[in-house]
Amino acid sequence: MTYYIKAKKIFLENREVTDAYLEITDGFFGKVVKEVSPDAQVVDYGDNYIIPGLVDTHIHGFNNFDVMDNSVESINEISKGILSCGVTSFLPTTLTASFDELNDVAKTISQCLTTIKGAKIQGIFFEGPYFTEKHKGAQNPSYFKDPSLNEFNEWQASANGLIKKIAIAPEREQANEFTQDLVSKGVAVALAHSDATYDQAQSVVDAGATIFVHTFNGMSGLNHRDPGMVGCAMYNKNTVSELICDGHHVHPVAADILINTKTTKNIALITDCMRAGGMVDGHYFLGEFPVKVENGAARLESNGSLAGSVLHLIDGVKNVVDWDITTLTEAIKMGSEIPAKSVGIFDKCGSIRQGKAADFLVITPEIKLLETYIDGKSVYKK
Repeated sequence: MTYYIKAKKIFLENREVTDAYLEITDGFFGKVVKEVSPDAQVVDYGDNYIIPGLVDTHIHGFNNFDVMDNSVESINEISKGILSCGVTSFLPTTLTASFDELNDVAKTISQCLTTIKGAKIQGIFFEGPYFTEKHKGAQNPSYFKDPSLNEFNEWQASANGLIKKIAIAPEREQANEFTQDLVSKGVAVALAHSDATYDQAQSVVDAGATIFVHTFNGMSGLNHRDPGMVGCAMYNKNTVSELICDGHHVHPVAADILINTKTTKNIALITDCMRAGGMVDGHYFLGEFPVKVENGAARLESNGSLAGSVLHLIDGVKNVVDWDITTLTEAIKMGSEIPAKSVGIFDKCGSIRQGKAADFLVITPEIKLLETYIDGKSVYKK
């Protein structure tokens, strides 16, 4: 079946078109045309915009469900819930835990691929357990240890090859060798929760690490005598820096500095959302830790440290535009194309291009989400 989406603007992979029709055939994007036949089926969105579905490569939970619940139901509810955030593809993200628990979670996620009813699972992000304590955030240091290829290979087997990204602390023993091996297998290595010096971080970048996790947060800061992890992220302009643009994790000025230093082509907007996303303020858990959510921020009850976020990714896109850091076109790419490319899934998602699955959003010119489509079907409407 073929139908057409008409809108004021359509944000394609390499250009924008105005007052045009986007062809959808059997759940895939077709051509963009200026006119259609009188008998064509058209869904007209008037003065609104069509943009690619967003890709969240770092998200722990939503609607009071968490990836670490180790439940098919939880994964499915997260996938359905984040449609309201404009997310059509995501990487369910783990927390630091025991080997066995992580192995079980990897198996559970891999079982969800054929039953998922919301945003598409495009891989798994293992956030930990190879971290160090000073910048542990809401990660449990009881499980911290040095990277192990044998462990990772078992996790990957349990995940049926779904692990697309893993985060490590560069100062851990065998970090370089671990990185080289995983990169050779097509897994993206990210740096996080670390007090590494600049030289330690740079060594692992040289070994093939390509992503800095929630940049500025959970890492050694920039100092003029030791640039630290933040300095390493800024200096290596062709690596990808994740950013949580909720106004709590990173000051807009700091976000501006990083984005201008690395350009929008190397910034991936992510949420790091925990189970309280989509919920009212109150008391929740992130992993084993009690968290209080208030005024748009999730903080550990023990010490007030930020513990993930409750950010909707479409709002992160809106914020960088409202903060006058980027254009809408750039912000959209930072929430779709760049994260998809960073973990090797851009062939499946992250842009509107002929032949790709028709995963897209309808937004207002003010960047408010109106409707979410997956495979050419409306799956969420405001």
